[in-house]
Formats: sequence, structure tokens, C-alpha cells
Amino acid sequence: MKRTAYFGMMSAALEEAGVHRPALVIDLERLNANLSIVRGAMRGGPAIRLVDKSLPSLPLLGHAMRVLGTRRIMTFHLPVTMAVLGEFPDVHALLGKPMPVSAVARAFAHADPDQARALAGRVTWLIDTEARVAQYAALARTLGRPLHIAFEINIGMQRGGFDTPADLGKAIGAASGEPYLRCEGLMGYEAHVPAIPSLFGGPEAALRRARARFSAFVDVLPVEQRAILNTGGSQTAFSHAGNRVANEVSIGSAIVKPTDFDRPDLAALAPALFIATPVLKVLKTRLPGPQLISTLVQTLGLFPRDGCFLYGGKFMAQPVYPPGLKRNGIWGDSSNQQLMAFSPAFPVAPDDHVFFRPTQSEAVLQQFGPLQIMENGRITGEWPVLPTG
Repeated sequence: MKRTAYFGMMSAALEEAGVHRPALVIDLERLNANLSIVRGAMRGGPAIRLVDKSLPSLPLLGHAMRVLGTRRIMTFHLPVTMAVLGEFPDVHALLGKPMPVSAVARAFAHADPDQARALAGRVTWLIDTEARVAQYAALARTLGRPLHIAFEINIGMQRGGFDTPADLGKAIGAASGEPYLRCEGLMGYEAHVPAIPSLFGGPEAALRRARARFSAFVDVLPVEQRAILNTGGSQTAFSHAGNRVANEVSIGSAIVKPTDFDRPDLAALAPALFIATPVLKVLKTRLPGPQLISTLVQTLGLFPRDGCFLYGGKFMAQPVYPPGLKRNGIWGDSSNQQLMAFSPAFPVAPDDHVFFRPTQSEAVLQQFGPLQIMENGRITGEWPVLPTG
């Protein structure tokens, strides 16, 4: 009954707001509660750096930064980086992945003077190889202005970056000889930690190993190059509360909690993000071809007897309301009109809304136009999303 009341309220809010298309809804009260939990959990610990690819909306990022008291962003896509720098003139951006130097050069070539100053002064570029040290040094000399860099280190995820402290030491030495490079620290990501099976020590042992590797890399850095000692992500952020080696932790998706983040250590956070879409058609389902085929697969329980077709579909999401709503593998998925089976105990009608929880927030938030903001049972506004290209 509680779930029925919640999604009934959301459906009524969308009806009142005249939203009759696939839409992403953010529950602002749940979002604020999640932000308060994150702020409390990290109080006294490393600073928080918000991940823009996971929260790709300037109003959403701005709201989260205000509540969490941070002006640090981790960024992954240069058009988004430019939008973030333009909207928030006091924000510092750390690249979360190495950018091809040609892409960085192009960004500078198309930047106006204010944008160029922001790219040079408020962005730290991620370096993962000695070759990239040389590339960025050459670009900085061509631009005639210093570039700030941090080093990507491999602390167990095996996705690149400097593999040993000795490798990092060589890169630091190479960068130190370049007058236009300013080294500010390092970034070590450990999203692999929650997935390590008990056969190999489980997540706790993996986290200890990752922390030990992180600390060994930090020891190589000169003290004056330790402004950014970044680690963590949404799945592991809380485990870094009180971390005395890292000075900042990245977090993004957990704040809205898509299904990929339904983990015991994030149990205090509530889902705050939902896809709502109208039902277009309700019918007794059948497959193309002779009726006998439909009767056979329905008798075998392989194809539903009651189905509905949705406005849109093939979402990166799991159905959550009404209960019993599910896709069918024989029919397959459609991004135009998705067939979903439904339970006779929870019937639907044309124009009813059905609801999904996204499996992730990155990319998905940018597929539905402006985010619909629900507060106190009403849609109180829309938050535009950032560009994908």
C-alpha cells in the first residue's frame, strides 16, 4: 500500500503538470535526505568531489554543491566541462579520465579568453603515461601558459594509469623538468573493490590492498604536489570516511541511487530518481502468425496473456510499479513501444503512468529532456540536463 500511495502521488503530480511522455522524475525530498546523509557520513573526512557525468544537470550539480559545501567537480567530457566552468566561476574541475591532447588543444582553440583562462587555471588534466606528460608539455608550450596535471594511478582496478610507484616517480621527474606543467597530485579509482569475491579476500581485503597501494604512490609525490589526493567513488565513498591519506573522495550516482547502487553499505540512501512513462495500449497479447503459436507459448508460461505497450522503452532501467510489470524476451525490447506484461492483480489502463528505476544515472539522465522535480507531491520545476556531445 505504501508503494501504491507513493507512485500514485507521483502519477498525480505528472498529470497535474501535464507531463504525458517519458520523463525522469527527481524526488527532491529524497535527494535532500541523501545529501544530508552523505554530508554527515563524510564530516571530518576527505573533501567531496562531485562527479558531473553521474549528475549531468547544472541545477542538480549546483544544488548538491550548496548542500554538501563543495566546489570540486570531477569531469569526463569537454563540452560538459565547459558548461560547468561557465556556470560556476569558482569551481575546480579534475578530469576523471585522460583526454586526448588533440581534444584539449581544440578546446583551447575554440575558447574565448575567459574560457581559456578557466581551462588553464581551474582544470587539472589527468595524465596516465610518460608519453602523455610529453604531449601536454608540448601543448602548454604552444599555448604559452601553464597546465595543471594530476597522475592516474592503478590501485587494483587494472584500467590503466601508472602501475608502480617507481613508474610514477619517473613521470614526476619528467613533469618536473617541464616549466609549463604544474603537478597537483594523483587520482586512484577502486570501483573494483565491491566486486571482489570472498575467494580472493572479499571487498574488505581489496579495500585494504587499494589503500596500501594508494599510500605507496602518495609517498613518491613531493609534499608540495599533494593538493589533490583523490580516490573513491559512489560505491566506496563511505568507506573512506576518516581516511587520513586521501584528501578528497568522488561521489555522484549514489546521491540519486539508481539500482546499480543497491548495496548494503549504501542502504541508508533512498532511490530519488524514477522514469515515468504512459501506457499507450492494453490488450490480450499474441504473437504474429497462427494463434496456435501464441496459445502454446502462453500455456508454457513463456509469453504473457495480459500486456501493455508503453510510450518509449528499452530503458536502462528496472520496472518498479505496478508490481508484476515485466518485459518479455520472446517479444523483445523496443525503444518506440515497449511491450510489458502486467499482473491481473494490478491492472493498467491507457494513459496510466508506469515507473522504472534507472540502473545508472550517467547518460540516462540526459535521454528524457529536462528533469521533472517533485516536491511535496507536486512537480515544482524542471532542471535542464547537460549536452551529450
